[in-house]
This record gives sequence, C-alpha cells and structure tokens, in this order.
Amino acid sequence: MLKKMMLKKAWLSNKVANFVASERGDVNVVSIVVLIGIAIILAFAFRKGISAILETLINTIRGNATKTISMAT
Repeated sequence: MLKKMMLKKAWLSNKVANFVASERGDVNVVSIVVLIGIAIILAFAFRKGISAILETLINTIRGNATKTISMAT
C-alpha cells in the first residue's frame, strides 16, 4: 500500500511539474495584452488628431452622399 502511494505521489508530482513547465500559449496571451495596451495608449495620446480625421471623413461622406442624391433626382 505504501509503495502504491509513493508511486502515485511521484506520478502526480511529475504531472504538476510538467504542467508548470509547459507554456502552452502563455506568450501569445501576454503579447496580445501588451499590444492592446499600446493601442489604447496611442489612441489616448492622439485622440484629438483621430477625432479630427474621423470628423473630416464623415463630413466628406455626407457631402458626397448629398451631391449624389441631388444629382439622381
């Protein structure tokens, strides 16, 4: 009985050590979190410029849509 318990303990210890040592996808998760953080920081730093570009883009689309509708009628 004691021998069986010692074997199970060794087996479990080996499994735990392998689980801790393996890095299945951990690096990918960390890199994605870092990239998202960088994107948020850049968006916050350049928020006025991004807002101006988006506003210009939306106004251009609205203007072109109005011209197209008026030409079609």
